[in-house]
Amino acid sequence: MDLQAKAEVRVARSAGEVFEAIVDPRKMSGYFISSGSGRLESGQTVKWTWGDVGAEASVKVVEVLPGRRVSFLWGAAGQESRVDLELEPESADATAVRVTEGSWPSDDAGIERLSGQVFGWAHFLLCLKAYLEHGINLRTGSITRSHLQRIATAGAGRK
Repeated sequence: MDLQAKAEVRVARSAGEVFEAIVDPRKMSGYFISSGSGRLESGQTVKWTWGDVGAEASVKVVEVLPGRRVSFLWGAAGQESRVDLELEPESADATAVRVTEGSWPSDDAGIERLSGQVFGWAHFLLCLKAYLEHGINLRTGSITRSHLQRIATAGAGRK
């Protein structure tokens, strides 16, 4: 049985607003990345950087369905995983955002990766919610040394 990281949250904003916050690197820098090389568009590869922690990632965009879904591949060479961000409007001003990443084998390494990614995606979603609903950036300065060590051990793209 393969493992998948899953997390979800309700954001009190329209699916269009949430979608733009996910695909526009200028908006993403308000809650997730320090900078990005371009918008997430199907077939493109972009680079995300986290300058405050000295990390970067190459992101290969698989599919973008405006207002509904963004799928991409990321991770160290040979360890890429697929991420699906799905948006489901619950009303005109509320959207369920679901993230699924993986899969990994059901071994010790897979379990370790799963736990780190579930934490990471829950953090991403709560930072997205705080940014869109309250205009604040929860991510800057919130990544601990131990989390960085887990990222480095899992083979994430460190500079």
